[in-house]
Amino acid sequence: MTELREPTNLSEQRQPGGRAGLAMLLVAYALFTLGSMVTIVAVPWLVLTTTGSATKMGVVAAATTVPFLFTSVFATPAADRLGMQATVIVTSLGGALSMAVVAIVPDINFGVLLAMVAVSGGLNGVGGRAQHVMLRPMGEAAGMPMIRVTAIYDGLNNVAMLTGAPLGGLLIYLFGAQGAIWADAAAMAACALIVATLVRPPAGSLPDSGAAANERYVAALLQGFRHLWADQLLFGMLLMVTLANVFSIANSAVFVPLWVSDVYGAAPAIGIILGTYSVGVVLGNVIFTAVATKVPQYLTFIVSIVLCTAPRQLILGITDELVYVIVITFASGMTAAAIRPILGAMLYARVPVQLQNRVFGLVAAVCRAGLAVGGIMAGWLVAGLGLREAILISGSVCLLVTIVPLLRYRPSVHGRLLAVDTQPAEEGKQASDDPATERH
Repeated sequence: MTELREPTNLSEQRQPGGRAGLAMLLVAYALFTLGSMVTIVAVPWLVLTTTGSATKMGVVAAATTVPFLFTSVFATPAADRLGMQATVIVTSLGGALSMAVVAIVPDINFGVLLAMVAVSGGLNGVGGRAQHVMLRPMGEAAGMPMIRVTAIYDGLNNVAMLTGAPLGGLLIYLFGAQGAIWADAAAMAACALIVATLVRPPAGSLPDSGAAANERYVAALLQGFRHLWADQLLFGMLLMVTLANVFSIANSAVFVPLWVSDVYGAAPAIGIILGTYSVGVVLGNVIFTAVATKVPQYLTFIVSIVLCTAPRQLILGITDELVYVIVITFASGMTAAAIRPILGAMLYARVPVQLQNRVFGLVAAVCRAGLAVGGIMAGWLVAGLGLREAILISGSVCLLVTIVPLLRYRPSVHGRLLAVDTQPAEEGKQASDDPATERH
């Protein structure tokens, strides 16, 4: 395989208005994510206040997540045919309209609300992937290394996740649940407007919608599956992130609340621990963004995987001191900040443009599936073994599983991962068949 590295002439690739275009795409993404986080708080609260049913709150949460996962995978060929920019605009407007229906109808029927939430979740799955595909050409037009672009992108996501829920609570307090949902609708509409008027990807830099229209739908889906499966390094990184998600959600959703209940019996400690992790992630992202181009990417990735989850589980099993838990949790959050930017940069580097939307959708769905599994497994462990034993076993297994890639690390692997696939879109099929990237 010809080893191509991150281009060194990024300043020569910079186009007039490129930085402004990238900034506007990032602003649109921030609005998109912040609005979604507000809805995650506001819609269940609306259901609770209008129905009083905790079961219906859970159903609403599922109505958001399941369509998101489904469309992230199975609607990507349709988005390829429509075009990435048009997909972002249409899905954002559709999401704004569906949330506006929820906000404008007093005493909305639960079935209608469920349908609107499902529509919004499904559209977000498609639109989010299209935004990701647009990021590379806009980053190149801005003359910025992709690892730094993905770090900034992930940092915005972290800030939105950290501030979105409190903002949703504040909006509910000031304007009620439906007023908060109006804010999400406005954010989605603003996202569509910004992408339509202020984001101009370079000509020929996005997947060819005409070529996608000539592909059979199922064949297009399978091509994305095949490419991801054939790339040994990307598949391995995805597996590591998914496993980290399994153990991470087990910790935050089950182990931390039960540990706090057993040791302190005071709910505020849960918020302190989880909030400390989030702050660590945000601060770690700032640091990683500054040094992203100077560190060995694959080595940083596998070290971060080891340190981001197992230590903050094991500390719960070996101490009852909150201060130790907070320190380890904060450090774990800082190390976690490098994981998604590095995975994102490698996806852009190793997946041909024409396949990016499909592969990115698969990656997002698999990672989220890990989040769905972790809490259930942790609950079973605690029920069968007891809290302390479950924490120690889970943390030990997590450490053993995640440390294997680090023990197997070789500089040659790092060199392969830095390889940049700059083949044009029409060579996508050949790229996926490159024997140098096949699984062994």
